[in-house]
Amino acid sequence: MSKKGARLTKAREQVFLLLAKHEGAIGAYDLLDKLKKSDSSAKPATIYRALDFLSKQGFVHKIESINAFVMCHHFGDCNHPVQLLICDKCGQVEEIQSNNFDLALRSMADANGFSITHQIVEAHGHCQSCQSCQIE
Repeated sequence: MSKKGARLTKAREQVFLLLAKHEGAIGAYDLLDKLKKSDSSAKPATIYRALDFLSKQGFVHKIESINAFVMCHHFGDCNHPVQLLICDKCGQVEEIQSNNFDLALRSMADANGFSITHQIVEAHGHCQSCQSCQIE
């Protein structure tokens, strides 16, 4: 982060650690509830500023369709295209990366004179665990 001139403040670090400990996606207000356990003065703006910072640094992704956040597992490549598989039953979120999908999307965009600057693709369905629960 110091390469980009960014500072990891105490609030940003706390939010980062809460996200790192949490499995799957979590909403901002759920994060706020967790943060208030260690910082009773925390406000929604505290969370949103920290999440905005962490997102710009490439540490978290916002899942627009469920208004939640998830840790990025590709810290070294914060500008990578993001594809998320979201289980509608248990809430599990899996980040995948398909260069073929990215190439196809960029080709279609180019053909339409469109320049992609940021990409997050969200696919909803059921994870393997939830599918096997339905079979039983």
